[in-house]
Amino acid sequence: MKLINMLVRLLVVVGAINWGLVGFFQFDLVASIFGGSTTMLARVIYAAVGIAGVLSFKSIYKCACSCHKGGNSCCK
Repeated sequence: MKLINMLVRLLVVVGAINWGLVGFFQFDLVASIFGGSTTMLARVIYAAVGIAGVLSFKSIYKCACSCHKGGNSCCK
């Protein structure tokens, strides 16, 4: 489970960097590395980043709920 959490965090960071580049410079790093935004590998990366974002949101929500109900190590 620890490996999955690290992978999820890495994918969220990759997605954040890619969106930052798109927003500031109109440069899609994932598309440029994998040959365009419609290639299968680029779409797999985009999908993986999206799933990682959903999983991250779930863990943030879970942490906030447990913190509100009496404290947890994630509240520190």
